[in-house]
Amino acid sequence: MYPLINRDNSGCFSGYRPEKLPWGFDEEDLRCKELKAKITEAAEQIHLSGIQHFICGMARGSDTYFCESMFFLRSKYSGITVEAAIPCETQSAGWREEDRIRYARLVDQCDQITYVGKEYTRNCMHRRNRYMVDNSSVILAVFDGRLGGTNYTLSYAGRRGLEIIKIAPCKA
Repeated sequence: MYPLINRDNSGCFSGYRPEKLPWGFDEEDLRCKELKAKITEAAEQIHLSGIQHFICGMARGSDTYFCESMFFLRSKYSGITVEAAIPCETQSAGWREEDRIRYARLVDQCDQITYVGKEYTRNCMHRRNRYMVDNSSVILAVFDGRLGGTNYTLSYAGRRGLEIIKIAPCKA
């Protein structure tokens, strides 16, 4: 039996896509492996503080790492649920085939799927990010201060009173 999902026991995630990470798509890079371990460790601490439901935006890169971490933690702890917050039905349409396959596998494993919009629009990613923040009490982010979607999401989360936990991507 899953817990009643509400803002108080829900958390979300934001972070960089591969193009903004120092190692790009090379997940065998030690810095990527270190980031994945930090995401899992931080998410585990968030769960142990009482968060049961985790919302992921399902983008490539950091979101994918987070989603996979949550599935690992879900196998370790009962009661964790994972929600895919998808900005539009065609989110993965322009991605590399291997990324589309990975995305479909991850979405299929989620406990809940929320399509924030049907079609791609200029602001569908922002709407998805606001949805995640509006339905969470804590946000975990891969963030080093750069402008962009993660910065926007964290700024919005701050205005909404969320606890913000940041992990900087490893550069060296």
